[in-house]
Amino acid sequence: MSDRRDIDQVTGAETTGHVWDDDIKELNKPLPRWWLLTFYACILWAVGYWIAYPAWPTLTGYTKGTLGYSQRQVVAREVAAASEAQGGLRAQIASLPLADILKNPDLSRFADAAGRAAFAENCAPCHGRGAQGASGYPNLRDDDWLWGGKPEDILQTLRYGIRSEHKQTRVSQMPRFGLDNLLDDKQIFDVAEYVLSISGGTIAKDAAARGALIFKEQCAVCHGDDGKGKLEQGAPNLTDQIWLYGNTIDAIVTSIRTGRGGVMPAWEGRLDPVTLKALAVYVHSLGGGQ
Repeated sequence: MSDRRDIDQVTGAETTGHVWDDDIKELNKPLPRWWLLTFYACILWAVGYWIAYPAWPTLTGYTKGTLGYSQRQVVAREVAAASEAQGGLRAQIASLPLADILKNPDLSRFADAAGRAAFAENCAPCHGRGAQGASGYPNLRDDDWLWGGKPEDILQTLRYGIRSEHKQTRVSQMPRFGLDNLLDDKQIFDVAEYVLSISGGTIAKDAAARGALIFKEQCAVCHGDDGKGKLEQGAPNLTDQIWLYGNTIDAIVTSIRTGRGGVMPAWEGRLDPVTLKALAVYVHSLGGGQ
């Protein structure tokens, strides 16, 4: 057995004696002492952490640690402290009507901030983070409201929803004129042309004239003779060029044929009464509230 060390000619470093493919040698370069000490210190720290804090799962839960630390308890204390700090304002919002909340600058600012947070978490997926809406989802920033844009109207819509499962939900059901064979395709097209005409968007005057007669017989009972809609029935204004599903002839034909009928969930029971009031204040403040 030879004691002679093998030195790599390129690097000048000692090798371990392992060779691959006749010319690839493994250098014997130990890790720096400071690195090893840091590594061992981390191991010791990890062991200490396992002992002091909750760490290991068990069949019935987890090890509690010698310090008895619980992140859940920390969060619970923080939530309790925040609730206590907000308790006075929340109590006032719970007891006051919306009109009085809006007149009080401090309550109004608090409700607006709380409503903004609740909107981002619960409403933005449908109405958009800026409440600008999308096809089939109302824009909450304009002044066009199917059920009214006063604070109490908004609160009622939030509480009970639209065509939801709540027994007090708002309900407006447009007939499925095409699917239920109430009108044929030609009649539906004529009515669609008339609807475009009263909002200034048609050129098929003959079709619109025929559609006007059908509209008076089939649609005016909800939308009114002038097509301006009725809040008490949730029937939209067809003359203001604000369209939930679009203002193309195809979109209007589809609405008449299928009746559409989107659904908004009822938030009563999902959100507490104070949060619902805060949401009503926030939505009303977006600029389209009446």
